[in-house]
Amino acid sequence: MRTDAKVVHLNKAAPEHKPSSPAGRLPVALISVRDKAAQQLRQALQSLFDNADDSLFEIADRATSNAEQNAFFEAMRDLRMKRRNIERGFLQQLFDAFAKLNQYEIGKPPAMDSVSFDSLSLVQNDELEESVAIDTMVAKVMTRAAQPLAHLTTRMNALISKKLDDKSNPLGPHALCDHFIEASSSLGVEIKVKLIIFKLFEKYVLGDIDQLYAEANQTLVAAGILPELQSAPPRRQQRPGAPTGSHSATTPLGGQSTHADEGLQEAAFSALHNLLSELRGTSILPARSVPSDAIPISSADLLRLLSHMQARAPQTVDDFDLQEQLANLLSRVSAKTGKSRVVGEIDDDVINLVSMLFEFILDDRTLPDSLKALIGRLQIPLLKVAVLDKTFFSRGSHPARRLLNEIASAAMGWGDQDEAQRDSLYQKIEQIVARLLNDFVDDPAIFSELLADFLAFTGDERRRSELLEQRTRDAEEGRAKAEIARQEVERALNQRLLGRTLPEVVVRLLQEAWSKVLLLTCLKHGTQSEEWQAALDTMDDLVWSVTPHEDDVSRARLLELVPSLLKSLREGLVSAAFDPFSTGDFFTQLEALHVQTLQRFQQPQLQPGDTQPADSAATDTEPTAAETAPAMVEVVDQIVLLAPGESREQEPEISLPDNDEALIQVDNLRVGSWVEFQEDEEHKLRCKLAAVIKPTGKYIFVNRTGMKVLEKTRMGLATEFQRGAIRLLNDTLLFDRALESVIGNLRKLKNT
Repeated sequence: MRTDAKVVHLNKAAPEHKPSSPAGRLPVALISVRDKAAQQLRQALQSLFDNADDSLFEIADRATSNAEQNAFFEAMRDLRMKRRNIERGFLQQLFDAFAKLNQYEIGKPPAMDSVSFDSLSLVQNDELEESVAIDTMVAKVMTRAAQPLAHLTTRMNALISKKLDDKSNPLGPHALCDHFIEASSSLGVEIKVKLIIFKLFEKYVLGDIDQLYAEANQTLVAAGILPELQSAPPRRQQRPGAPTGSHSATTPLGGQSTHADEGLQEAAFSALHNLLSELRGTSILPARSVPSDAIPISSADLLRLLSHMQARAPQTVDDFDLQEQLANLLSRVSAKTGKSRVVGEIDDDVINLVSMLFEFILDDRTLPDSLKALIGRLQIPLLKVAVLDKTFFSRGSHPARRLLNEIASAAMGWGDQDEAQRDSLYQKIEQIVARLLNDFVDDPAIFSELLADFLAFTGDERRRSELLEQRTRDAEEGRAKAEIARQEVERALNQRLLGRTLPEVVVRLLQEAWSKVLLLTCLKHGTQSEEWQAALDTMDDLVWSVTPHEDDVSRARLLELVPSLLKSLREGLVSAAFDPFSTGDFFTQLEALHVQTLQRFQQPQLQPGDTQPADSAATDTEPTAAETAPAMVEVVDQIVLLAPGESREQEPEISLPDNDEALIQVDNLRVGSWVEFQEDEEHKLRCKLAAVIKPTGKYIFVNRTGMKVLEKTRMGLATEFQRGAIRLLNDTLLFDRALESVIGNLRKLKNT
């Protein structure tokens, strides 16, 4: 009887994509979002690979040389063979990213592949092209889907403990591109082919990402997660073969989708307006004393008054009250025309909202005080934008809103003690503020222009700082490896020398010279290698060769050992580039020691009661050099090897239990977190956690240029948290944070 049908193979029964962490840790709503997204992304990847062959074949057919054509054919073959692995790898990384949403972990600095100097420039050029392609793909997604992604991130943050932003969102374009790059890293193709594959990824995977965000948001809304956040409907990308006429099924007639988007955005402001209306007449928002014959001014007239104020805005905003200044202007207009003129209710709500937003911004501790004065001068230009376009409050991708957010993000690491006159970032922000105050009248396009210019500026600065930051990480990793290797060498030396009395020359040779050989061997090959064991054996043989022995077997072994021992010592010291003059001196003294040891073996052993022959005593009045007793030294202190300029003296640290709140704060720090250290009463240091060097437990902090400015241990950081000398800076988007705070406060006041 056959029983094959009842046999269940374990590898087939296992799920194809198993999360690295129990799924039960995630809320049910997020598991649903993850599974639906994985299904859509799987289908999109299948479409990518289904169409890759045709695309690569068409390009190969147009190739100008056989070599170029063969490269594309080889790429087609490689892609077909590795297709399944890439799909699995991509989805596995997606599952892993979701699994980590409720886990805090210390980030690990990226490892750098070793490359030869000959290929360095080529690798850098390839990486640059790859980086530009990825940045372009991400930018396109953010241009059309910034709002639904921001809403998805906000809703996910309401469900998990780990703080997300759009970049770290597992479904964000940054993360999806990173997953695909990692999954396809095994492809052995040229950069030209890789860029084509990236374009296919953009077309088939990122092309419909708007729909994915819309469905994910809808799933969370159905679960009751922030239903008040209203996203515009996704604008589906036109796929090849889809109808292109004006009556296409995916494109409404007459541009109705654009009007629908604007309608939803206006509805968001309308909700804010209703919230303010309910609070009008309270102590928070006193009722307006409007004369019965008052005539509301138009939005265009309001813009003219604001432009008048903008041209005369003071350099500092401390004593500037926008609403008071506007009321004075309206009083003058009313007196001049003989009619009471007031701001319309809608525009008055806009003014109140912008005022509340700037109150939050100017109180925000994340912004450096010296930059608050600059950003505060943007209040009138941003108020004019809000009067012109109510979507300013609800559209995350609005150029004016993005400009403010980008300025605040760039200023995160700017310290008040910096010399403002010489700081390029300060000067750039100052130029933007001056340009808006001088040139912005009623055309918001200036914000798009300034945003593009500022992004180009910060992009250049970021690339330079990332390069320096990577070098800092590499240097610290190198220091840590060298420190661990020195400790291994110290351990090996102390095990063999501590407490023993040996010839002084041998102790010096091992401590000053052979320690360098051991250090180099440990760094290059590790302590589990044959090379490391051979270096230890050579040290053991040397110690044995200068230790007194009395038997014939030892004499025979010494005669056999000395030539190979000297050869091993010489080769080792040459490989470590040890000083040849010192090497020669060591070997001269060592050879004398070995000669002396061998001569002792040749002397007859005296029996008890025997005396030395008289003729011998008469002729040997002075001992020969070989018979001179060597200088001996007892190793009583631990051998400590220090790098140049290094000191092992460390300040005593307190010890805290693992559940201490300060230690938990340290362990929750992630690489990339910005913090502020209170160095003394007057000086604060803003820096970013660039790396956690696990072998040494060091936390390395850099400034905004990527230069190392601080190094702390885990306990040292916990001590700083305990005494309140360190503060974590909030790196979420400034405008969004301000708007969230204003809405939260208004709702709280409404319910009191």
